[in-house]
Amino acid sequence: MLLALVLIPLIAAVAIFFFGVPARMSAIVAAALNLAIALFAASSPDTVKISLQVLADPNINLNLALYDGMSTVMMMLTAIVTLAAVFSGTCPDGREKLWFSSSLLIAAGAMGAFLSTDIFFFYAFHELALIPTFLMIGILGRGDRKATAWKITIYLGLGSIVLLAGLLLAVNQIGSFAFEDLKAAGEHQNAIALLLLVGFGTLVSLFPFHSWAAPAYASAPAPIAMLHAGVLKKFGLYGLLRVAMVVCPDGLNHWLTLLVWALLANIIWVGLVTISQKRLDTMLGNSSVMHMGYIFLAIAALIANGENHIALPAAVLLMFAHGISIAMSFNLVDRIENRTGTLEISQLGGLAKTMPSLAFLFGLVAMASIGLPGLANFAGEVMVFIAGFYGWSWDCCGGQLGIIQIATIISLWGVVISAVYMLRGYRNTFQGPLVKTTENATRLTLIEKAPAIFLAAVLLIVGLYPNIILQLLK
Repeated sequence: MLLALVLIPLIAAVAIFFFGVPARMSAIVAAALNLAIALFAASSPDTVKISLQVLADPNINLNLALYDGMSTVMMMLTAIVTLAAVFSGTCPDGREKLWFSSSLLIAAGAMGAFLSTDIFFFYAFHELALIPTFLMIGILGRGDRKATAWKITIYLGLGSIVLLAGLLLAVNQIGSFAFEDLKAAGEHQNAIALLLLVGFGTLVSLFPFHSWAAPAYASAPAPIAMLHAGVLKKFGLYGLLRVAMVVCPDGLNHWLTLLVWALLANIIWVGLVTISQKRLDTMLGNSSVMHMGYIFLAIAALIANGENHIALPAAVLLMFAHGISIAMSFNLVDRIENRTGTLEISQLGGLAKTMPSLAFLFGLVAMASIGLPGLANFAGEVMVFIAGFYGWSWDCCGGQLGIIQIATIISLWGVVISAVYMLRGYRNTFQGPLVKTTENATRLTLIEKAPAIFLAAVLLIVGLYPNIILQLLK
């Protein structure tokens, strides 16, 4: 069954590109079928495993399984965002085959990476998903798409090379590719930890390896931005939790101070940069980079205290919530550009008068990004802040704050920063008088609204009942 989650989008992509089957409908059917299978698999995780030997080396097998609740949550995130992404595609004429097949290839690669229980295929599936990402930005992107495609290729290519070096060094120390055999490396933990932090961190846009992200998402077609920012970017966070925390816990602790400085730069520095953005797409791209800092804060809390039982659920819940909210954001921004022809904030205004449903949906996802109670992001962020103070009390610590507690207090300012840029962007886009670009904007059809409504429903359900996710992580 889990093999089907990889094969269905893969086969659909091949059929669309090479055999001329109806592109949009085939992609939607494949994504919907994958979501149905994922829901069934999540309800019975112990019964869905597969092992195939596809290489000559008997130590490297394609093993797919819901290894634990973390892989189950990532599987669900991938299936949900994939369906929304392929449903929202508004591709140029004559490009349907490339558009939808690339989206499905990214989904297949992400699904394979999150379901793999072997380091070799965990890495290989991620690289498979990156290839169509580069191509789609370079061929069908906006603005200076070729330069942006080269930039993301160089950044993520170098990050992948550093990551590969770290993984190979870890495997050399442990003697196995299988996740179940992972254990703390006997030697070179500091070197392994640094390589994995830089490698995974580059893929997640950890400061200072973050400058590729905002231009890439601004240039990428909407489905690609939704899939990469919403799903594929979580590969690095997942890898740190799945591999690095097990293989080099002492090494990660050695670099903890460096990680804390980096995550604070993500939250505060990148947050301030986000306020200054003049386009909605680059604002959202930088916002995505900023919010990675909160998840890194949860990971840092877990590194500092391995008994912190709140940090891991907090990180995974926020990974899921951010994936849904950022995918919804890029979907809505694409609708704005389709109707107005611009994403320059100074050239927008009054859209709530002509597109009230879009204004409502954008307001909802803006509130999610800020962390409004009742939406999924709020539950994740609150758990991150609680995890930051786990095990600390005035009596036991004599009032002395540790590095994680100080970082948590500073990170709270990120909520204020998020409110500033999100409310500013909303006010200038949807409030005020109509302008030339917005006065003739037509309302969204039900089909155009469907992906955002679907994602908004997920944000509300998980926000009101976060145990849907947290129960999977027990």
